[in-house]
Amino acid sequence: MAKNEVYKDADYLSLPVLNGTLSGSPVRVGGLNGVAQTNEGDLVTNEEGYASVALKGAFRFPVSTTTTLAIGDPVYIIVGTYVLTPSASGNQLFGHALSAKGSTANQSVIVRIAN
Repeated sequence: MAKNEVYKDADYLSLPVLNGTLSGSPVRVGGLNGVAQTNEGDLVTNEEGYASVALKGAFRFPVSTTTTLAIGDPVYIIVGTYVLTPSASGNQLFGHALSAKGSTANQSVIVRIAN
């Protein structure tokens, strides 16, 4: 074992998130995409301003706008709000759709996290 190893698997970490982030929310921390597993500031597991975050997997989220998505299409995150959108304009890639989305705003889509 390497003496400089800090985490054997770094797929679930305590990371800084937006104030008020709830468990199940998509998050982006720097260049890392993930899903909050705990509420921000849950003092049992994290200090204020942090949440436990899953950095891999596929999760069901509402995706804003009436734009349709096909399986495999990119899904983006609006960094300041953690809202998912099919629009790349000024947003960061969050993952890819594993289910299709119709033209209904905030329709749930299964999204595979891209990191």
